[in-house]
Amino acid sequence: MSRSLNEQERKALIEVIPQAEADTPLAAQLSIDARRRIELSGRQFERPNSTRVITVANQKGGVGKTTSAVNLAAGLAIGGLKVLVIDLDPQGNASTALGLRRESGTPSTYEVLIESRPLTEVVQVSPEAPGLFGVPATIDLAGAEIELVPLVSRETRLRRAIADHQKQLSEQGEEPFDYVLIDCPPSLGLLTVNAFAAGDEVLVPIQCEYYALEGVSHLLKAVDLFRKHINPELHVSTILMTMFDGRTNLSQQVVAEVQIYFPNQVLKTKIPRSVRVSEAPSYGKTVMTYDPSSSGALAYLEAARELSSSVVEKAQAA
Repeated sequence: MSRSLNEQERKALIEVIPQAEADTPLAAQLSIDARRRIELSGRQFERPNSTRVITVANQKGGVGKTTSAVNLAAGLAIGGLKVLVIDLDPQGNASTALGLRRESGTPSTYEVLIESRPLTEVVQVSPEAPGLFGVPATIDLAGAEIELVPLVSRETRLRRAIADHQKQLSEQGEEPFDYVLIDCPPSLGLLTVNAFAAGDEVLVPIQCEYYALEGVSHLLKAVDLFRKHINPELHVSTILMTMFDGRTNLSQQVVAEVQIYFPNQVLKTKIPRSVRVSEAPSYGKTVMTYDPSSSGALAYLEAARELSSSVVEKAQAA
């Protein structure tokens, strides 16, 4: 669409899209995608009053943690927001998806944590979307868990680096980041401890499969522990259901079960199983630029919009 639609035009277009029956999942998905495409076209997302620092974490691997971190970040940037992704996983998959340089010797999260290098010297511009930035992870980060042990304030080094960077941006008259998303490794070592100390919010991706809540209980206990001893503001603010398959009862049952445990945190938007989402990282892209019209891209864009409006909705409800 070449121009932004007004609300009346959006409504009129959406009304002419036929509703598909639940027993025809492919047609239903096509209908959902068409509505999302119209609803999201040209949208500017809600800007928070202050920077939201969100740690994306789940101890269980293979749940779409990194995929969700980079695609939500790209979606927020497409919505007109200024977003920073900090890659704390030594595998560096988030860095690859964002198109960041991460060859050995590139300034990275390792230098920030171990050498106290300012974020200003490490942040890179991501080619994925205007307003999207990243701090890459290199192979050097693999040894950081051990090297952090004897350092002073080893748990809060990332929090201090983010605060110093925001202050520097303000002093230079630049806009602060609206969102900082931290991608964690699937473990509770010192890297994840730094992420929990840095962010006040935790976003947990949960796959719509058996044992969906496996590992989440341990994560919640860890969050509670960090809240008591390191970061009193830390809380699980958002649950994102991933790998949803509307053709199966299992996916529906898993979503229902998670909503029982997290009635106020689960996003309405569910990320479907998508070949495009899986393919995008191999091309060094997010699905938002690899195939922006795909079901996965539209779902992540809608989830990003929902995430950006969640604070406003909760404030109005309060």
